[in-house]
Amino acid sequence: MTVRKGEKMTISIQEHMAINVCPGPIRPIKQISDYFPRFTPEPTTDGSYGTKLRSPGGGQSDISPIDISPTGRSAFGAGADPNADLDSYDSDDTTALGTLEFDLFYDHVNCALHCEVLRAKGLKPMDFNGLSDPYVKLHLLPGACKANKLKTKTVRNTLNPVWNETLTYYGITEEDMSRKILRISVCDEDKLSHNEFIGETRIPLRRLKPSQKKHFNICLERQAPLASPSAMTAALRGISCYLKELEQAEEWQLEERGRILLYLTYCTERGGLVVGIVRCAHLAAMDVNGYSDPYVKTYLKPDLEKKSKHKTSVKKKTLNPEFNEEFFYEIQHCDLTQKSLEVTVWDYDIGKSNDFIGGVTLGMNAKGECLKHWFECIKNKDKKVEHWHTLTNELPGSTFSD
Repeated sequence: MTVRKGEKMTISIQEHMAINVCPGPIRPIKQISDYFPRFTPEPTTDGSYGTKLRSPGGGQSDISPIDISPTGRSAFGAGADPNADLDSYDSDDTTALGTLEFDLFYDHVNCALHCEVLRAKGLKPMDFNGLSDPYVKLHLLPGACKANKLKTKTVRNTLNPVWNETLTYYGITEEDMSRKILRISVCDEDKLSHNEFIGETRIPLRRLKPSQKKHFNICLERQAPLASPSAMTAALRGISCYLKELEQAEEWQLEERGRILLYLTYCTERGGLVVGIVRCAHLAAMDVNGYSDPYVKTYLKPDLEKKSKHKTSVKKKTLNPEFNEEFFYEIQHCDLTQKSLEVTVWDYDIGKSNDFIGGVTLGMNAKGECLKHWFECIKNKDKKVEHWHTLTNELPGSTFSD
């Protein structure tokens, strides 16, 4: 076909499809790992280990045995265990976000979780000078970030900071260890703008063993991006927004506001219940200075005559107050099964209403640790029974007024 100068050559749709479409069966796209051989150690008759090379096509080929005796070196290193703990490995120092080294130790006797933040290497530069001002933040998930956030000092102008600082969570029960996750994030501090996120890692606390220190040297990861609803239809967007609001409402109802350590004793000699308020830990900050002025109130309900109210002293500017105060309720032992103990924590404010921080209710109608604590007190007369309890932002039966 001849085409004159200045004219465009037209191609029919049939010719276009024939040119650009390659006929044949559709084949799955290979993963990048398919292009690299995989070595699998397998025992041989002489006690050494041979390897099977898994080729990209899926077949296997024999390779000469590899000596893993104490004097030899294998693909896993001399005498290395292929099933060794992967949490203690030395991460690649050339990762994009950097690596973080720290130790975790759970003291089950004192219900304390210690995180020793050691150092970081190769952090991503966040400032114009090619450096960063890094610090480390800890959060316990699930839980209110404001109530359980811990933070290290800031190290200026470095990509390889050394902290050697220990941050401690108090009131961590075995139940918390089985269901909570410790989020460790590294951030860059900026005085003139918002602090910038560098990277994070998350450790399920169930991986820790009581009274055994565990060492970690882990590559930092980016935050998981949220799914964008831009491609959804209007109906799906509406459902998504509704479910998101519902989820936020449920999280608000279950928001943790800190911990409180209580002890209960039914004293047969005095004929009543002794309630001890020991301390609180990681309370939610209610004042603009980032602290609270907490005190504790207790009620033994039902209280028709409204005479069961007791209050501790106020501790100024702290989120971890120590009270060490006790109250006495004159009551028959048999009546404890019909009573419940309501404990609330408040922030004292001058000239306006005090702010409710959190509360907890102990009694036969409670659940979990609250029920267990109350039952142990009733069962064991003249015995001091001490437990940590989680404060929540909503307390059934409370009027939230001081």
